[in-house]
Amino acid sequence: MKLNNLPKMEWKFSARAEQLKSSMIREILKITQRPEVISFAGGLPSTDTFPVERMRAAFDSVLANSGKSALQYGPTDGYLPLREYIAASLSKDGTTIEADQILMTSGSQQGLDLLGKVLLDEGSKALVESPSYLGALQAFSVYRPEFVAVEMDENGLIPSSVAAKGAGARLLYCLPNFQNPTGLTLSQQRRTELVKTCANLGIPLLEDDPYGALCYRGEPMSKMLNMNPEGVIYMGSFSKVLTPGIRLGYVVAPRTLTRKLEQAKQATDLHTAQLTQMAVYEVIKDGFLEQHIPTIRALYSSQCDVMLDALNKFFPKGVTWTKPDGGMFIWVKLPQHIDSMALATESIAQNVAFVPGVPFYAGAPETNTMRLSFVTVSPAKIYEGIERLGKLIASKM
Repeated sequence: MKLNNLPKMEWKFSARAEQLKSSMIREILKITQRPEVISFAGGLPSTDTFPVERMRAAFDSVLANSGKSALQYGPTDGYLPLREYIAASLSKDGTTIEADQILMTSGSQQGLDLLGKVLLDEGSKALVESPSYLGALQAFSVYRPEFVAVEMDENGLIPSSVAAKGAGARLLYCLPNFQNPTGLTLSQQRRTELVKTCANLGIPLLEDDPYGALCYRGEPMSKMLNMNPEGVIYMGSFSKVLTPGIRLGYVVAPRTLTRKLEQAKQATDLHTAQLTQMAVYEVIKDGFLEQHIPTIRALYSSQCDVMLDALNKFFPKGVTWTKPDGGMFIWVKLPQHIDSMALATESIAQNVAFVPGVPFYAGAPETNTMRLSFVTVSPAKIYEGIERLGKLIASKM
C-alpha cells in the first residue's frame, strides 16, 4: 500500500554525478531517428555488415551444446577460449601475448571506465589527442583528471608534444588508426617514436584500436602493443567487425594492471555476459573474420569515396577535410568565422545532421570543425546531404 503525505525527497548527488553531462552525439542521434533526416552524425557501423544468420546459428549452437554453462555466472576475466583466440591474433612481430593478459569488457567504453578508475586520481595528468574520442573524454572525466591536450597534424599525434608536456602524466590516450573523430592515421615512424617517448617518461600508452581492421588499402600498420608490451595497454572491440549490440570489448595489459582492472570490474558487473562471449567465439573460431572483414572494408571504402567526391563537388573553396585510408569518419575544417555549433542547428532544420567538433576537445576547441560519418548513408543520400550542407556553408562565406 502506498503511503501518503510523506515529505518530498530532495536528492543530493555526489560531486562526481553533478559534473556528468549527456553525450552531444547521443542527443543528436535522438533527432536523427526521424526518417527524413540524412544523418552523417552517428559513429554507427552499417547494419548491412552484421552477420545476423551466423550470429543466430552461434547462439543456437551454444545454447544447444553448452546451455547451462553459458547461462551461468562466468569468470571476471572472461571466457578462456575467446581470450586465447585474441592472444594468438595479437602475438606478432616476435611478441607473445598470453590469455591472462586479457580482460573481456562490456564494450570498449567499460574498458575506458575501468582504466580511468585504476589509473587516475583527481588532478592526475591525462594526455589526450586534440581532438580526441568523446567517449574517452567522458569516461575519464568522471575521475576528474587534469586533461592535457597534445597536438596532431596530418600524420597523427606529434610525439614531440608528448615529450614537452608528458612529465608526470598517468596515461596517454591515443587512437592510432583512422582516428575518431579525424580519420587520421599515426605514421609508422611516429608509432616507434611515441613508444620510445612514453617509455622514457614512464607514461602508460593506451592504444585504442576499434577501427584498425577497417583499412581500405594494404594491411594494418604494426601495433604499438607489439613494440613494448610492458608499457602499452591495448584496447580492441568486436563492435566494428561483428556488431556493436553484443557489447564486447577487451583490454590487453601487463599482468599487474590486468589483475587490478579485474578487481575493478568485479565491483562493477562481476563479469561480461558468458553467453555472448561463447557465441562470439563460436562465430570467429574457424576464421570467419578473415572472410568477413574484407567485405566491410570494401563497403566502407566505396562509401568514403562517394563522400569525398561529394565534398569536392559541393563544398565551397576555403573548406578543407581529411582523406582517411580507413575507418568511418571525415573531419572538416571550415573558415575560422563559421561556428559549427550554430551551423548544426541550421543544418538539422534542413534535415541534415552532423556532429560539431567542439565536444571532441579537452582543451580550447576549434569551433570551426565538424565530423562526418559516411558508412550508414546510401550514395544517393550522401550526395543529397552534402549538397544541402555545402549550400548552407556557402551562405556563410
